Amino acid sequence: MSEGRLLIPGQTCWRVERAEQFASLIDGADYFRYAKAAMLRAQHRIILIGWDFDTRILFERGGKTLAGPNQMGTFLRWLVRARPELEIYLLRSNVRLLPAFEGLWGRVTPVALLNWLNSERLRFAIDGAHPIGAVPHQKIAVVDDALALCGGIDFTIDRWDTREHLDDNPFRRALGRNYGPRHEVAVAVDGPAARALGEQARDRWHNATGQRLAPVEGAHVVWPRGLEPILRNVDVGIARTLPAHDGGDEVREVEALNLAAIAAARHTIYLENQYLASRTLADALADRLREPDGPEVVLVMPRNSESRLEEEAMDSARHRLLRMLWAADEHDRLGVYWPVTDGGAPIYVHAKVLVADDRLLRIGSSNLNNRSMGFDSECDVAVEDAAVEDAAVERGPQARDRDDVRTAITAIRDELIGEHLGVPAKEFAATVQREGSFLKAVEALRGPGRTLRRFAEDTVAEEAGLLAENDLMDPDGVPHSMARSLQRWVVRLAESEWDRRQ
Repeated sequence: MSEGRLLIPGQTCWRVERAEQFASLIDGADYFRYAKAAMLRAQHRIILIGWDFDTRILFERGGKTLAGPNQMGTFLRWLVRARPELEIYLLRSNVRLLPAFEGLWGRVTPVALLNWLNSERLRFAIDGAHPIGAVPHQKIAVVDDALALCGGIDFTIDRWDTREHLDDNPFRRALGRNYGPRHEVAVAVDGPAARALGEQARDRWHNATGQRLAPVEGAHVVWPRGLEPILRNVDVGIARTLPAHDGGDEVREVEALNLAAIAAARHTIYLENQYLASRTLADALADRLREPDGPEVVLVMPRNSESRLEEEAMDSARHRLLRMLWAADEHDRLGVYWPVTDGGAPIYVHAKVLVADDRLLRIGSSNLNNRSMGFDSECDVAVEDAAVEDAAVERGPQARDRDDVRTAITAIRDELIGEHLGVPAKEFAATVQREGSFLKAVEALRGPGRTLRRFAEDTVAEEAGLLAENDLMDPDGVPHSMARSLQRWVVRLAESEWDRRQ
């Protein structure tokens, strides 16, 4: 890496821009509340980019503290009526329009819905600008190009939960049914970093609709009251995955950043993710585990995927890759876990987090699967300790290590793992100091109740499947030949059947 840096524009990221404030948003209750608080300060434009939206969701549960309607659809309509200069743009990746949008526009057909929206200041579009089978998966919210949220959470049902992840939470209910505990992570940034994410959101809107949106000019305060930044005046890298499409080149910045971070880690690689299905990343982790003095690797994942198809494709791929990692763990530096509630119920991990030592923190929409490396569209943000201290110096950026960045990266990591273990971050940090090891600290604090349970070979023994590492389900780029993809799938199907019979 140039000058020892991990965030290199054009290689491991798209841009590096300054954020005057940088905050983490852990779990859905905080995300939805602060998103609404930011939108209440909008004057000109709100852009929401997501895989899914459901306008029936409530921003706050268990007590309303913010102005305006609490239901998303009603709130957005109220907001454009209250602000004559405000325009709102929603871009989503799929066409399951009804009944998710009934609360916003009533019972209308999708065609009538789009026609109506295109004539109003509240505009909605489906993102069809992607290869067949690919998914626009970025989750970005931008308010007046002055504040941006980026992470793994959508404004849709089954996402809200508190950090306590209670076994029985009466507010964890949607559309007449209860749903289980869920873990999410996102970040908030302002300043030039927010403007850069605004540019990415405008590009996405233009690619999907052909309509160009100008940047929002003029600055005003959008940062939500009560949201405490963990860093100030820090450089933020923006890393993307974009598939080759319609003459545009493939972008694999997310993959490059992941590989650079894995290669650079000296002590600890901490990962939270929905999946483990990328052989490229798993190979990189395995290589580090084989090193006599390599880093510890700790992964936190859901116990199972959410759907039968995901179980067949993603969990079966995880089964293969975990067996490979366990075989590579010659020095006992690997721990793979799933979190549970006080009552032992699995907490679904939907976060997408990578922390390499106290050097780099990456949070965004990308999964540790092949699709997120080259086929779907993704957007992550990252900070590293080699931050730009003064970008205004005429002779160029002056970089030096910053203790506050290292401290913040470690604090977020310890806060996340502490939440899973049911202990304060300070207690976990003290345990790391006492044990001299991140992994040993996790093992020392695991116990009854709220905790992390460890994956073992017998845990995933039944997860082997014929769709593991399937090019059709989880391609790492736009297939050059569908026939070739089918051929590879048939070969792997035969290999799996042979393995099963041995």
